[in-house]
Amino acid sequence: MIRPYGDTRDDGKVQLSFTLPIEWSERADEAARRLAVSMGFRDVHVAEGRPAAQGFSFFVVYASTASAIDAEAIPSSAVEAPAMSMEQIDAFIRERVGRTVRVAGACIGTDAHTVGIDAILNMKGYKGDYGLERYAMFEVFNLGSQVSPEQLMRFAKERDIDALLVSQVVTQKQSDVKNFTALSELLEAEGIRDRILLICGGPRVTNLLAAELGYDAGFGRGTLPSEVAAFIATRMASKERA
Repeated sequence: MIRPYGDTRDDGKVQLSFTLPIEWSERADEAARRLAVSMGFRDVHVAEGRPAAQGFSFFVVYASTASAIDAEAIPSSAVEAPAMSMEQIDAFIRERVGRTVRVAGACIGTDAHTVGIDAILNMKGYKGDYGLERYAMFEVFNLGSQVSPEQLMRFAKERDIDALLVSQVVTQKQSDVKNFTALSELLEAEGIRDRILLICGGPRVTNLLAAELGYDAGFGRGTLPSEVAAFIATRMASKERA
């Protein structure tokens, strides 16, 4: 069993931050402290309280929790793909798939944050790991930002895309989940979902969430281009054999 660590092991110390719709004052600090107590925390201390906007205040709270969790009981949901270099992936596709794999990626919905999708697709890549545009056996289409699910579906259908990579950073009111779901449903309605590898990414994306949304894989923070490339290569080889 493990619990949060602060000053000493198993002390249960945590840091919380939140906004309350109240002007900042000593009363507001006390409201923040009592709120944390009502959540079940103990030894609550408001480390920082300040105005955030008219009628709103922001708080940073330190507290302790007695809760613990058995991390070993949590099943692993990470994407499984062999670690391969760019040269190995190109050779694998050439031998096992026998043709160039067509990949399209976009930042979906109204989101304009392209850092993630560019890190995977652009030739320069991320952390010294080259992007898919540099691979010999990938034909890559980076559609950029603010691409609607409808536009992406039509592009995939018209260009006979093998793998779709969709990214969204903005998650307010689960807009990422709504857009990911909309795309999956559109592909199903057009009868092309089964022939396309559907992959989503973003700061809050996990492979478990991706599976729940009907995707083949989900990649989160810190993903390297070669990890995505290896997954696409191995899954395409499986599809070709089937």
